Amino acid sequence: MIWFILALTSAVLSSAAAITQKKALERIDALSFSFFLSIVNLLICLLFLADADLSAINFHQTWVMFVKTLLQAFAFWCVMLSLKNLEISSALPLLALTPGTVAVFAFLFIGETLTLIETIGLVMLLAGSYFIEMKTFQNMIEPFRVFFRTKKYIHVAAALAFFTISSILDKYLLKDQKMETSSFMILQHLFFAVDFAILVLVTRTKFHRLPSDILKPLVLLIVITSIITIGYRYTQILAFAIAPVALVLAIKRLSVFFASIVGGKLFNEGGLIKKGIAALIIVIGTILMIGSTGLEKFLSAINPFS
Repeated sequence: MIWFILALTSAVLSSAAAITQKKALERIDALSFSFFLSIVNLLICLLFLADADLSAINFHQTWVMFVKTLLQAFAFWCVMLSLKNLEISSALPLLALTPGTVAVFAFLFIGETLTLIETIGLVMLLAGSYFIEMKTFQNMIEPFRVFFRTKKYIHVAAALAFFTISSILDKYLLKDQKMETSSFMILQHLFFAVDFAILVLVTRTKFHRLPSDILKPLVLLIVITSIITIGYRYTQILAFAIAPVALVLAIKRLSVFFASIVGGKLFNEGGLIKKGIAALIIVIGTILMIGSTGLEKFLSAINPFS
């Protein structure tokens, strides 16, 4: 039951982070925001030094961590671009399709098959994402045209691809390599800061001087977002350490539903009932994607009488 509380806490904090990110992105470009956030994240993570044993990290783990964080940096940047260019109630549900992309890639490249429950879950993922963009029943091909012809959805597709690979490496480091959580947090956020610094240099991003009436609230938003971000990442890692990754991620996807409804309301977005139902379908599909065995463990964990 502890893993469930940790995963649910991570979901709530993640949804709050998405809302503060969307608010901050109204005043700054996506890469600059990602860079400044990574610096503040690293500073906060220095608190983990007291419990960390960095000497226990070997070269192999360091190299895998660097590759993983580079992929996640690209994914995070794409997510920020999606939040900046799309409504939060549209972007987040589509970004929750990672379990579906993992299953499809596993089927195509390593021959893994899906059970009936997992297949139903995959169908629900696709159906939920479809209904988010469907305007009317008279024009049912509109979601396909919007997704494949609109450039702003490229960031969603790219984020899904990067998260698919990096989530596998997360599992490898925490489960197979058994990296200690405090060391994991420090090394991860150190590399995040390095990754975004490299991206800023490569893209020749220029930081514009902002007036004080915009700069002060923006700095406060970045600090708040950073605290929330460290909170949801740490609780997720703790949950990973005591429960299967798929179960934790299934609960984490509840953040999509929370942020879509609350964030959509705060930003005065339209069609929230339809989008909320679609997000809920995606969350249920994600839970089903963990398979019958994982589903039994999930139901057992949340059953107060078990």
